[in-house]
Amino acid sequence: MTPTRTRRSLTVVAGLATAAALALAACSGGGAPATSSTGGGGGGGAGDNSGYTFAMVTHETPGDTFWDKIKAGAQQAAKNNGITLKYSNDPDPAKQATLIQNAVDSKVDGIATTLATPDALAGAVKSANDAGIPVVAFNSGIDQYQKVGAKMYFGSDETLAGTTAGKRIAAAGGKKALCVIQASGSVALEARCAGVKAGLPATENIQVNGADDPSVVSALQAKLAQDSSIDYIVTLGAPIALDALKAMDAASSKAKLVTFDLNVDAAQAIKDKKIEFSIDQQPYVQGYLAIQALYLNKKNGNDIGGGKAVLTGPSFVDSSNIDQILPFAKNNTR
Repeated sequence: MTPTRTRRSLTVVAGLATAAALALAACSGGGAPATSSTGGGGGGGAGDNSGYTFAMVTHETPGDTFWDKIKAGAQQAAKNNGITLKYSNDPDPAKQATLIQNAVDSKVDGIATTLATPDALAGAVKSANDAGIPVVAFNSGIDQYQKVGAKMYFGSDETLAGTTAGKRIAAAGGKKALCVIQASGSVALEARCAGVKAGLPATENIQVNGADDPSVVSALQAKLAQDSSIDYIVTLGAPIALDALKAMDAASSKAKLVTFDLNVDAAQAIKDKKIEFSIDQQPYVQGYLAIQALYLNKKNGNDIGGGKAVLTGPSFVDSSNIDQILPFAKNNTR
């Protein structure tokens, strides 16, 4: 935790969009080995041809479609401003730290990174700071980013998101929730479930392996068969929500399903009334703003957020707005 920062940031995405003069139209399963790629570069965008090279380093489990939206937003910001974007990822904290150090050693102009395991990444972030390379954080690490040494943060307040979801479940008559954590050691996922429990005290956590979908289905099916008092399931990523639907069907469970995050299938499931609602952190916006903020910092010395996190969520998607949002989900921007 960062003792000097107030959790409830009043900074909103709209404020950053105005300051940056942006033109915006707008964690989980997996399987393949970790990858590293270069994309985004060159001129022809709406901004200047800056020539900067930025690295984006995440804890993505390869195969998780959530990160496609992060990358799409980052690539759009890079294209707009003539930036070469180098993307790399590894879910292993030590290997992610190595990727950050590799970016430092290659003398990039800025680094955007997730901080799902902040203690493991602190040394690499310090190395970037010592080299004069600005670092911004996004997606994970809202309570730790300042202590670790990142200049700015873009993401959802996960505790607020979880608490709001728990209260919403309670208001709908929910009595007992099962919160499904798909990756161990992630501060963001733990904060989500802690928030749900704050809003609905009768919440139990279950740990599953999000990189193995069949095992997720099996574990949830067994739990639902064993405890019929569970009337809500809260998954922390859209691919896990789809596993939960299979488990609910196999266990003949009457529980209702809520999920964090969106993909096309989850959005369609909301449309089809199979998922009650999604707590969306707007990953496209996170990727876009992380790169845009690095650009503004390098070009003008801008520091966005007034010393507080810039919130991209929680944003709720349910039957009242799914018709508007579903086309954006299909376009990979929501």
